[in-house]
Amino acid sequence: MTKKTAKKEAGWNLDNSYARLPKSLFTLVHLNPVPSPKLIILNEVLALDLGLGVEILKSKSGIEIFAGNKSPEGAKPLAQAYAGHQFGHFTMLGDGRAMLLGEQITPRGHKYDIQLKGSGRTPYSRGGDGRAALGPMLREYIISEAMNALGIPTTRSLAVVTTGELVYRDEKLPGAILTRVASSHIRVGTFQYAAWWCSLEELRHLADYTIQRHYPDIELGDNRYLTLLQEVVKRQASLIAKWMMVGFIHGVMNTDNMAISGETIDYGPCAFMDTYAPETVFSSIDTRGRYAYINQPPIAMWNLARFAETLLPLLHDNKEEAIKIAEKALSEFPELYRCNWLTGMRGKLGLFNAEEEDETLIEDLLKIMYKYQADYTNTFRSLTLDEPLDSEMFNSPEFTQWQEKWKARLIRQQETSEASKELMKRSNPSVIPRNHRVEEAIEAAVKCEDYSVMNRLLMVLSQPYDYTAEQIEYIRPPEPSDCKYKTYCGT
Repeated sequence: MTKKTAKKEAGWNLDNSYARLPKSLFTLVHLNPVPSPKLIILNEVLALDLGLGVEILKSKSGIEIFAGNKSPEGAKPLAQAYAGHQFGHFTMLGDGRAMLLGEQITPRGHKYDIQLKGSGRTPYSRGGDGRAALGPMLREYIISEAMNALGIPTTRSLAVVTTGELVYRDEKLPGAILTRVASSHIRVGTFQYAAWWCSLEELRHLADYTIQRHYPDIELGDNRYLTLLQEVVKRQASLIAKWMMVGFIHGVMNTDNMAISGETIDYGPCAFMDTYAPETVFSSIDTRGRYAYINQPPIAMWNLARFAETLLPLLHDNKEEAIKIAEKALSEFPELYRCNWLTGMRGKLGLFNAEEEDETLIEDLLKIMYKYQADYTNTFRSLTLDEPLDSEMFNSPEFTQWQEKWKARLIRQQETSEASKELMKRSNPSVIPRNHRVEEAIEAAVKCEDYSVMNRLLMVLSQPYDYTAEQIEYIRPPEPSDCKYKTYCGT
């Protein structure tokens, strides 16, 4: 096979538009080769969507690219600079263990970042080794692909390779590199970096690039930067509502982990809630509950306020006027979020139209679930199937009274009961990536090099709304334990 034929079969069609931005926003980097890379998993469906050749990607030359040992044709590896508020404290950051190879242009003309995560040191590593352990990379692969199947905007995972090296954390762990696919890696923190360390013109370049890449319908009007802010507010209101409806807890909603595209990004100490409890926190480092489940909407608004601050010099020449403009745009978030959440929750209860008392009906159910420590996903699954669980909650007088109100509400709408059930099936996943199942898959992979557990889990999670027999064993919550489940930032 000639080099030209191999390139054609591989399907790489890379652009480097980010590398054409002001040089203060990134640093070109060299590859950091690893000794003996091995392909662990390849997302073949995603590869085909990207226009890539699956067999070439599985070959030695494809694995070398995933390992950062060589660049695909047309790549211009770089590390992006950004800042961020981490647990409320502002700091300089950047891609300390990742490199952007370029932007793949798909056969349908879409553009996606191709990034290697865990690919070695960069100028932004701040003393770190730039590497990643296998467990956290598999975790991101599982959760991000599950989120995509749930219909939630997210970065995707194309491949995971082991490096043949050990990484040293609290213990020796097998090293790995994740190939991540994203609409872009532009973050709130990217704008914070530009606003703090770059010139006004460089900030404007970044804003114009973001509009062209993610919001091309924004017209060249009097204040396109205000429209950018408004559109980002809308996307985040929609995204966070989707998180809340499936019980997803991001775990580390720092401003550098909020993507301007409206995708979920950076799966570190994330997890899905089993028992419904609004104050749930999984992250080992979130000791004060800043990023608890119930706090995700207000934290999203806080992050958006930090984004708005970066745009102030672009919104108006007069700072006071710019602040007023930004505040008005931000004030839309609570109602946008509420409308998205309420619409989604109506769907989970099979409600097609809106009535004034719907919010009370929903909140009353959540209060009962909280009181009886009901499983969030399985409660809505049982309502969907009209199969009451043998539990204290379903046998309680509070639930019986609530159910009567709900059934009366269903009768008042024009749609049939069959249509309501179909709506509920489309709105309530039968399975989620339950924490104990994810840990089971990671443990088998890391400790025993057994990837069959993960592959079975991924297959079940790929069709979460199908309500199949294969899902039954995966819907069970974990056994009761005195130890609360903890997650850790991927290192």
